[in-house]
Amino acid sequence: MAFVDLISSLHNATKRNYLLRVTEHDKAECAEVAKRFDKEYFDGDRRHGYGGFRYDGRWKAFGEKLIRQYGLKPGDSVLDIGCAKGFLVKDLLGLLPGSDIRGVDVSAYAIAHAEPEVRDRVQVADAVRLPFADKSFDLVVSINTLHNLRVPGLFQALREMERVGKKHKYLVVDSYRNEREKVNLLYWQVTCECFFTPEEWEFLFRQAGYTGDYDCVFFP
Repeated sequence: MAFVDLISSLHNATKRNYLLRVTEHDKAECAEVAKRFDKEYFDGDRRHGYGGFRYDGRWKAFGEKLIRQYGLKPGDSVLDIGCAKGFLVKDLLGLLPGSDIRGVDVSAYAIAHAEPEVRDRVQVADAVRLPFADKSFDLVVSINTLHNLRVPGLFQALREMERVGKKHKYLVVDSYRNEREKVNLLYWQVTCECFFTPEEWEFLFRQAGYTGDYDCVFFP
């Protein structure tokens, strides 16, 4: 297991007004709406989530980092857990011709509105019960998804990543390193069920038997 920073440049490209997030609207009501993971979360008002989740190519550079980090080549298989509308699936397909790139998401709305090129490669499924055989994928990734589970579900999802992965695993979760980052995370998030320091995350990963790499999103 190793901390592998691939996400920070993408995450930090977005500017956030943390205070406005909790003063402009009822944060509890916003979180209740967001956790339905329906139209409001992806394509509704910004206070409920993304405020319009549209493909703009930004995940391509991240996909290139994954390929370099894990030595992926055309013909390899990749699973994206929490794929949303399949943006990363789409970019990996373009970067790795002939590969088996798959995605799952708990949101029926996201899958129904996935990129046209990947609709036969994404499906509705829960991270705690993946519909794939053991050791199906050369790389299993989960980006900003598992922190939306409570700890029992988190452990099961980590075990599922281990089960379906035959080589590499990589995940990204929300985290904090100091009080300012913790407060900003609380202000900004609308779907998190658990979040910890990097050291605590690593402890939980080991307890669950997860052997892959991990990355953290911080809110400075």
